[in-house]
Amino acid sequence: MRILGIDPGVATIGFGLIEADRTGARLLQYGVITTPAGLPLSNRLYQISQDMSQLLEQFKPQEMAVEELFFSKNITTGIAVAHGRGVLLLEAERAGIPAFEYTPMQVKQAVAGYGGAQKKQVMLIMMVLLFILPSRWEKNKRQCGLPPDGGRAGS
Repeated sequence: MRILGIDPGVATIGFGLIEADRTGARLLQYGVITTPAGLPLSNRLYQISQDMSQLLEQFKPQEMAVEELFFSKNITTGIAVAHGRGVLLLEAERAGIPAFEYTPMQVKQAVAGYGGAQKKQVMLIMMVLLFILPSRWEKNKRQCGLPPDGGRAGS
């Protein structure tokens, strides 16, 4: 089964495509959708819609997993991300792809066995599970424009 995992946003939406079966999972593709800063929110949402539609058509996943939002500090940013997340869910519905939603704690629990795991722990476990070499991870992280710490701080 092909599963497209989504880390929602407005400026940057992370995605990873895996092939999973009873014996395990393997990474097929990963990357980011980005929208330029300074554009009105409606333009950014339209671009996210177009890019997600294209990804769904290209990868043809059978399911989509989308991270639920976690508001910690900036409620204004959270509201914009919620709009972006809604567009992602809409595109899955349009494509007839079931979308499943998981909290960050649920993801950490499933991967690391502990819902309070640090992002770095989850990342390292995923590298092992998906047979990703650290050098490949670092190279592709830089190509996607991600910082050395692997993404958003504090999540």
